[in-house]
Amino acid sequence: MPEPEQREVIGSGSGGAMSMASGEAESLKGGPLPGSADSGKARSLWSDAWHDLRRNPVFVVSALVIVFLVLIAVWPSLIASGNPLQCDLARAQDGPRPGHPFGFDAQGCDVYTRTVYGARASITVGVCATTGAALLGSVLGGLAGYYGGWWDGLLSRLADVFFGIPIILGGLVFLSVVTGASIWPVVGFIVLLGWPQIARIARSAVVTAKQHDYVQAARALGAGDARMLLRHIAPNAVAPVIVVATIALGTYIALEATLSFIGVGLRPPTVSWGIDISNASTLIRNSPHMLLWPAGALSLTVLAFIMLGDAVRDALDPKLR
Repeated sequence: MPEPEQREVIGSGSGGAMSMASGEAESLKGGPLPGSADSGKARSLWSDAWHDLRRNPVFVVSALVIVFLVLIAVWPSLIASGNPLQCDLARAQDGPRPGHPFGFDAQGCDVYTRTVYGARASITVGVCATTGAALLGSVLGGLAGYYGGWWDGLLSRLADVFFGIPIILGGLVFLSVVTGASIWPVVGFIVLLGWPQIARIARSAVVTAKQHDYVQAARALGAGDARMLLRHIAPNAVAPVIVVATIALGTYIALEATLSFIGVGLRPPTVSWGIDISNASTLIRNSPHMLLWPAGALSLTVLAFIMLGDAVRDALDPKLR
């Protein structure tokens, strides 16, 4: 008599196990079972980050400001119809008047027009320098983190050398030798001193990513180095680089203005906020409007990019959620 009951219980348990296994199989095939707590569709890191960014007011405000700044940098004539290089000495240091809401500078140029056109040089330098530093730093740091050995040691010592160069002193030495009003010497200098920071971030991200199981599985299946780096490691190591590069963009814009202020960055006839701030610094008591508007535009731009970088960092870093 006990044996049938035991067989019945065992049969029931086996059927429950089979039912559970069947449910798990259906879950693996078609997603979570209807009505379960995990019925929502799983999101990737990037879709999850975008989901959080859209609901972050800091990101929304900073992104709108940056879109506006980029728009006027590409098409400044949309909101400024004047010529930033057309000046009238008879109006030098005059205050605001109809048609000229920001007044005039020491040369009689319209401050509003120069402030609008100054966004082009500053944002171009920031974007190009960030792109160059991110690409160079990511490639060198990624190779050092993947291969290690003497290549890793050489890159680390080389990065230490560049970290030891003061930025302002390096700019004075490097840019004072280069003549001309082009933005590219400034971009090259910023890339030269900016890549070590991103290289260290990329190296750390690659060292962490290559220890994951999916990378080891790909290696066991015979994947080459190029495929390992481009298909398996890079997509999972690029997030920290994007965060650092976004924050660094605002810093590079401020660095360009600083170099232009001390006379070794951008030079006339290039229109730059740093140049206008430098020209207005000695006349701040008599004509504060000459300094207020370009300095305010510079501060707003740098703040917008730093806020954007902070929002992106919070969205991509799981530890900060």
